[in-house]
Amino acid sequence: MSDTVVESGSSTEGTAKIVYVLYLVGILFGLTTLIGVVMAYVNRGDAPEWLKTHYQYQIRTFWIGALYLIIGAITSLVLVGYLILLFWLVWTVVRMVKGMKQLDAKKAVENPTGWLF
Repeated sequence: MSDTVVESGSSTEGTAKIVYVLYLVGILFGLTTLIGVVMAYVNRGDAPEWLKTHYQYQIRTFWIGALYLIIGAITSLVLVGYLILLFWLVWTVVRMVKGMKQLDAKKAVENPTGWLF
């Protein structure tokens, strides 16, 4: 019988979870975030459609987070930057937890191109 269904992208599903964890660890050690975004870029092409939304979400989280960090670092000279950096911290944790929860449920990210949560 050649009608067996092989779950395509199951190995990249594990990779997506690793990327989420690397981003969380990246809060303390920034280098792991760079490793995570490279992994997301490399694996998004081989993933099934629902999993591609996770990789897109992770890639956008990296770039938007970098923007928040740059703005926060520059404006920390006038103290408002510390609030921006605090927002970035909360924003990153919420996005990673939300993404991992949806990944565990094998659901696509609802709005992978969004800027907020």
